[in-house]
This record gives sequence, structure tokens and C-alpha cells, in this order.
Amino acid sequence: MRLLLLNGNTDPAMTERLRHHAAGWLARQERRDVELVPCTARFGARYIATRAAVAVAGHAVLEAIAEQDRAVDRIAIACFGEPGFLAAREIARVPVRGMAEASIAAALALAPEARIALLTGGEAWVPMLREHAFALGHGPDRILVRAVPPAGDALARDPDGAARLLARAAEAAIAEGAGVVVLGGAGLAGLAPAVSAHLPVPVLDSLDCLMEASLGGPLPPLPAPPAAPSSGLSAALSERLGG
Repeated sequence: MRLLLLNGNTDPAMTERLRHHAAGWLARQERRDVELVPCTARFGARYIATRAAVAVAGHAVLEAIAEQDRAVDRIAIACFGEPGFLAAREIARVPVRGMAEASIAAALALAPEARIALLTGGEAWVPMLREHAFALGHGPDRILVRAVPPAGDALARDPDGAARLLARAAEAAIAEGAGVVVLGGAGLAGLAPAVSAHLPVPVLDSLDCLMEASLGGPLPPLPAPPAAPSSGLSAALSERLGG
């Protein structure tokens, strides 16, 4: 099985961190049958942190999928904001999973009666992730979104300091009824063990959740989009949209 590990950010070092952690997960699960195909978005923000960057990254994600999905068996969008996720499922020829939807599903399975805390880096993500969770069918009665001030790329550069910050934010979310904490984002991959050592509830790594979901059953397919002639897009994406 070939799994496209798609980073919607344009930082190749982040893609390599994702590949490294995903390869470690595969080794722990003894999944020697899976080949990782890492991919970095061709254009857009180095690290997505605004609505504008999410919009641009959605285009980059769709372009990458249109160009590469014939050569892979599954696609994993390795961004917690999941730029272009529903659109990707609409046009992709293979199953697509995303970090947030996979993590929320795993957390709800662990604690079906509790609230789920999505914890990430960068305050700007709080309203964006609330809206994204709602689009996935989960309101604020089930999903708490909390953030620490440093963005995810800054957290990745200081894992010890990041673990302390995240643990304090998680404690506050637990006081509000969270029964599971999800560390959301590419920059937070690998921090769950250090954070969980301080907490009384499970702490999930969003990349681990994404990997497990990507190798499981697919989501129900979306209806194929009608032909939509376009201009100015890559040849592969234009063809996929019916142009």
C-alpha cells in the first residue's frame, strides 16, 4: 500500500518531521506493507496560521492530489486545519483522511460521553478549528478548542517547553469537562507522551490518529462534482474538475 502523506504547508523540514514520525508509527505497528510518499505543498504559506493561508493551501492540496492520486492507494492530509479536505474527498480517486476528523473520531471512541479538547499552537486557530469541527458535525457542546500562544512550528523547535505549555492548557480544558485531549497539528507530532505524563486523561497525537485512520476503512464517498470548466489551474487539476 502506498500512502500519500500530504503536508499543506510549504516547509520541507516539516514534511520530513512528519515522515519521520509516521515511519516510527508504522514500525511500532509492524506495518511493513505500507510505503510512505511524502509530499510538500508546491505553493502557499510556509506554516499555515491564517484564514488566507488555509484558503491558498486548499488549492495547493487539491493540485497535489490531482497530480499524484493515480500513483497511491490512500491519502493523508497532514494538517490539522485540513485545508481542502472535503473538496479533496470530492475529487480524489482514492480514500482521503484528515488529521482533525481522524483525531476527533478516535477521541469520541475513547470517551463517548465526555467533551473532547483540541489543543494546538497559535490563538488564530481557535475560531478556525471551532468552525471546522462544526463543519464536521461537532458543536461546542462536544468539542473544546484551546491554543497556546506559540505557533506549531515554534513549538516543534522547543519540545520540552512546548510540553509544559500544552500540559497547562490541557489541565484547564480538563477542568471544563474534557475527557480526552488531542494535540493537533504537524508541529505537535511526537509531543503526546511528554504531555500525557502530566495529565489524568488520554492524550492523542493527531498524526498517530491520522495514520491509523488512513490505513483503516474509508469515509463514505461524496458525490462526484459536475464538470466545471476553469482557467489558470494546473493541467491535472483542470482535468479533474472537468475542464
